[in-house]
Amino acid sequence: MNRLPSREEVLQWISDNPTQTAKRDIARAFGIKGAARIDLKRLLRELEDEGHLQKKRKTYRDPDRLPPVSVLSVLPPDADGDLWARPLEWHGDGEEPKVLILPRESDAAMGAGDRILAKLTATPGEEHDYTARLIRKIGTNPLRILGIFKKASEGGRIVPIDKGVDKQWIVPEGAEHGAKDGELVEAEQSGPKGRLGLPKARVMSRLGDPTAPRAVSLIAIHQHGIPDHFPDAVLAEADGKKPAGLKGRTDLRELPLITIDPSDARDHDDAVLAQPDDAPDNEGGHILWVAIADVAHYVTPGSELDREARKRGNSTYFPDRVVPMLPDRLSGDLCSLHEGVPRAVIAVRIRIDANGEKIGHRFERALMRSAASMSYEEAQSAIDGQPTDRAATLLDPVLRPLWAAYGALKKARERRQPLELDLPERRIELNEMGQVTSISFKDRLDAHRLIEEFMVLANVCAAETLIAKRQPLLFRVHEEPNPDKLDALREVVKGSGLTLAKGQVLKTAHLNQLLAQAEGTEQDELINLATLRSMTQAYYNAENFGHFGLALRDYAHFTSPIRRYSDLIVHRGLISAHGWGKDGLSDTDLERLDETAKQISDTERRSMLAERDTTDRYLAAFMSDRIGVELPGRISGIARFGVFVKLDETGADALVPIRSLGNEFFHFDAESQTLMGSDSGRVIGLGQRVTARLVEAAPISGGLIAELVEIDGATMPRGPSRRPGKPPRRKAGIAKKKNAVKAKKEKRKVTRKR
Repeated sequence: MNRLPSREEVLQWISDNPTQTAKRDIARAFGIKGAARIDLKRLLRELEDEGHLQKKRKTYRDPDRLPPVSVLSVLPPDADGDLWARPLEWHGDGEEPKVLILPRESDAAMGAGDRILAKLTATPGEEHDYTARLIRKIGTNPLRILGIFKKASEGGRIVPIDKGVDKQWIVPEGAEHGAKDGELVEAEQSGPKGRLGLPKARVMSRLGDPTAPRAVSLIAIHQHGIPDHFPDAVLAEADGKKPAGLKGRTDLRELPLITIDPSDARDHDDAVLAQPDDAPDNEGGHILWVAIADVAHYVTPGSELDREARKRGNSTYFPDRVVPMLPDRLSGDLCSLHEGVPRAVIAVRIRIDANGEKIGHRFERALMRSAASMSYEEAQSAIDGQPTDRAATLLDPVLRPLWAAYGALKKARERRQPLELDLPERRIELNEMGQVTSISFKDRLDAHRLIEEFMVLANVCAAETLIAKRQPLLFRVHEEPNPDKLDALREVVKGSGLTLAKGQVLKTAHLNQLLAQAEGTEQDELINLATLRSMTQAYYNAENFGHFGLALRDYAHFTSPIRRYSDLIVHRGLISAHGWGKDGLSDTDLERLDETAKQISDTERRSMLAERDTTDRYLAAFMSDRIGVELPGRISGIARFGVFVKLDETGADALVPIRSLGNEFFHFDAESQTLMGSDSGRVIGLGQRVTARLVEAAPISGGLIAELVEIDGATMPRGPSRRPGKPPRRKAGIAKKKNAVKAKKEKRKVTRKR
């Protein structure tokens, strides 16, 4: 090579070859000889002065820290018996970090030379730089088993909880990990078949009572058939991946992109930045950057990783664990945008005007380095005037411009009028034993809304770009409510004394007007719930039917490829559309686009059901010590067999069986969603305030049973309903007419008083 390499080529070489970073290694790689070495030395010094490189002795290295999930090589124990490890991908300056392994009793044995995937925690002020907790040994992937431990004279057996599975495992003596008879345990296969022809296993963790809270998410995983064990070939493929370099990418490492996520986020797949737009034609406008982890670089079409990701469809989240779509090596490491670590991304640069309207965008395949990993609470506190020391340094250059851009996007949102449902999300707090300590409702901060608006806009950009380039993709589709559900909603609205316009094309703006009428009234939560129930479920489709709820014509999921396969397909579409490489959409991807849409729509519903079942079980376990307690709530559902009461404190739904409503027959009216007493004419409907006494809580099924004590301040009669024979309808009709006459008289009295 006769010419001096570019700055990008030098940085790419150092990134791709961390063990060959001496000046002579770089010179040899680019064929630089003689006097040209002086120019190379000058170039390296410039890169060092600008902070791109740091020099240690005679080598140049990218000044990075270790990511939270790293591959380590286990070293021999020291004289004190402590186990240490060497990071295999250290590119930083200074001495190689010292990593102390903290083995748990249930961890697999580790010896010198073993390669492990570990979760790292920085330990400033200690003699070592990091502590490591084993995630798994690389190259080994023992089968995981969930079952009931049965004690024997020597060791025991594990009986699986999976339906239809009668295979058992022998637990040799010494491999019980202290498990007691009847406990739910998680184990791994540890050896060949024993003398009885059964495979051997060793207990890894004891989960205690199968009905206890800590066990419920595992039970849901198995009951709903969610794959939670990565095949050997998938892990081997993930373990063989190396960090992406700069070649073929735009260098965005100097942009102060940051991630803003929940404080307990397990992965970080999106980063954001906003800057004032200095263009004379866009006064008061903003430039937005949204950078998303380039998962497509690592998960290529037809690979083992690709097949497994498509099979899972998405990650599934529980209060105590996550079942990821991708192995830890990718989801927690190479594809996670950790602070201070170079990571491959697909980024979109968006220009908006002062009113939040998009006036242009372009996509880049890039390399970024997160300036900070912040929580929603930390970012919000900084904006509210209480920044942490770290946030204070980012307040003016990063956070305030983000909030300024969000202010513009809010204006556009108000004009667009997406559906503005106000349904608080529950947060289940667990202690170390997996027991529920509290049920609270998550705060909705401006920081949450900011990220949502940025992500929605990026998703719109992805859909518009692929449509313009005639590139097939998976749309996120949300169709408008069907007429039957709308009629049911109108009945609820009418019964609440509110109005929903009829005889015109329904728009989200009409529903928002309804929600605004209900806001702050006794009917607020009821109308929000009824509106939600009138909606169809969103799904994926290769055809574009628009997104009713967001009031958008073109919409596709692009921003979460670590946890959603749909987004990975969209990323591949962008790669193909821009000609960025050979890892775009394959012929097979295109042929089965419809099939993939149905597959991942189904896996999404499966995860939602498993998550809901788990939440119900946790709630039932939490409420199990409150039997007999009277709790305030509101009627949230009516059925032929009883009513559902949403309890104020936890948001849990308790069933009040119809037999407990009193000594009369209740007629069910599906159209008006009411129950009416045949003797008293009492009408029970949605939204009524009640006091309910908790009668039963079943953690295994997640069911709560209650009885009504008061309804709208009136005491309910005690005793079971009369059920020997169904009374004639005329009684109900007479009672209904009497109530109507009574209501008219009351109305006249009120009118005269006015």
